[in-house]
Amino acid sequence: MIAPEVPANEAERMALLRDLQLLDSGADAGFDRLTELATQIFDLPMSMITLIDEDRQWFKSRQGLSVCETPRRISFCGHVVADGMPMVVCNALKDPRFSDNPLVTGSPFIRFYAGYPLFAAPDLCVGTLCIIGTMPRAFEDNEMHRLALLAAQAEELIKLHVARLQQNQG
Repeated sequence: MIAPEVPANEAERMALLRDLQLLDSGADAGFDRLTELATQIFDLPMSMITLIDEDRQWFKSRQGLSVCETPRRISFCGHVVADGMPMVVCNALKDPRFSDNPLVTGSPFIRFYAGYPLFAAPDLCVGTLCIIGTMPRAFEDNEMHRLALLAAQAEELIKLHVARLQQNQG
């Protein structure tokens, strides 16, 4: 297993993540509708909106998964945040970064992963919108476009959350 790298702008990224006041916040119907829609669009059992802090991957919204967080060092999404780029893993068992990852060798038995970065400010990726399957599969360009559209909507929800915070403080 290859743990995700830490982005060069980690201190600034973490300050922004804290300022967002989304970590450990309650359920949000808008985010939950997005993850539900993602599972339906891609016909996959799991989807999440994740936020990556110093030690963990926390799920702001999740479908098909009972846990609310996993360690950052074993997260697939941590790689997306580190690179600031979308990532697709068609078969995690055949990918040296993940083949011995406990999320692959044990529950939830990830085989397919596609994650799209969520930026709360330019060059500051705070998390992902990701979809996960228990069977290997291909991922076409048109599917990446759909995932990008859903991620853009998640970013808009983050902006709305920030605007509500500012309105309540002002």
